[in-house]
Amino acid sequence: MLLFIVFAVILCVPLADFALTNRQVVTLGLWPADYVIEVPVGLGILAAMAVALILGGITVWISVIGERRRARRAERAVRLLEAQIEELKARVSPSIALPPAA
Repeated sequence: MLLFIVFAVILCVPLADFALTNRQVVTLGLWPADYVIEVPVGLGILAAMAVALILGGITVWISVIGERRRARRAERAVRLLEAQIEELKARVSPSIALPPAA
């Protein structure tokens, strides 16, 4: 938890400083609509970074879905095969008779 707090402070303090020091107003046009918004430069850049982070995370999450599905199937197959091995060991063990000790 402490590592998370340290990481958050190291990341958030410079971002907050950037947003607070860049207060010039710019006009942003949102395509394909003709919607125009005026925001401070720092806020516009931070918002764009947040959108990119979210879209990147969603892209990675979607690309990993197939890998997780294959991993679950493989784990299920391993459990089934291990159960079969134990069953076969149980069948073979009593039938093997050791010679008497001399």
